[in-house]
Amino acid sequence: MPPDVLLVGCGDLGSAVGLRLAGLGHGVVALRRDAAKVPAPLRGVSVDLTRDRPDLGDLRPRHVVVALTARPRTEASYRATYVEGMGRALDALAATGHVPERAVLVSSTAVHGSRVDPPIDDEATPARPADGPGRMLLAAEELFHERLAHGTVLRLSGLYGGSSRRLLDQVREGRVEDPHRWTNRIHREDAAAAVVHLLTTADQPERLYLGTDDEPAQLGDVAAHLASRMDAPAPPPADPALGHGKRLSNARLRATGWVPTRPTYREGYAHVRTD
Repeated sequence: MPPDVLLVGCGDLGSAVGLRLAGLGHGVVALRRDAAKVPAPLRGVSVDLTRDRPDLGDLRPRHVVVALTARPRTEASYRATYVEGMGRALDALAATGHVPERAVLVSSTAVHGSRVDPPIDDEATPARPADGPGRMLLAAEELFHERLAHGTVLRLSGLYGGSSRRLLDQVREGRVEDPHRWTNRIHREDAAAAVVHLLTTADQPERLYLGTDDEPAQLGDVAAHLASRMDAPAPPPADPALGHGKRLSNARLRATGWVPTRPTYREGYAHVRTD
C-alpha cells in the first residue's frame, strides 16, 4: 500500500511507534539523519532537520508523528531540533498541500516545573518550564498547534525500558541521590502504544495528554524495590515529608481507552533479577 504515515524522528521511541503502525498494515516513511538506521519495513529518508527541509515528494500522509530527540540537553540544541527542525518538517508537509487526519507531537512533562510537596498535576495545570530545554519544548508545542490545529500533544514522563540501564547501574553501585524526589515514568512500549492509540482511536483526541503510568513514586522507594531484586546496597529511605518534584495523573489518557501494560515501576522492572 502507498505510505500513509509520516514519522518525523525515528530513534528508539519513534522506531517502536513506526513498527507498531507497520504491524497494523500502515506504510511508514521515517525521517532520520541516517536512513540506514531506520528499521524495516519502515522506509527511511535521510535528512538533518536542524539544517535542511525534507523533500516529501508525493507523500500524502493520513497520520503524522513527531518524535524527535535532541542532544545535548541545552536550550540551543532543543531549539534547533524541536522548534526549528520540526518547523522545517511541517513546512515540507504544508508544501504538499495535504492536511493529515491525525497528528501527534511527542513532548515531555519537563514543561511542568518541580515543587515542594507537589500536588497532582494534570492537563489543566499550567506549564512552568524551569530551564531552557523546557521552554523550547513548550515553544514547540505552541508551534505544532499553530500549524496543525487539530493535532494532539502527548507529554511523556521519564521513559525507561529497552537498553536504558542508568537507574539500575546507580542502584547496583549505591549511587542513588535525592531519594525524596517524586518521579514519574512510563515504559517505552506503553509510550509507543499511547501514540498509536491516539492516532487510531475512533474518537477525536483532545489537544493535550500526559503520558505516564499509574503511580508517581519517590526515587528512594523505586531504588529500594530494585535493590531488593538485585541484592544491591539499600538506598537511603524516602521521606514523604521531604518530597519535592512533580506528581502526574494519566486519568485523561486512560479515559480514552489506553491501558498501560506496566501500570507501575514494579511491573516495569519485573525482569530485574539478582545477577
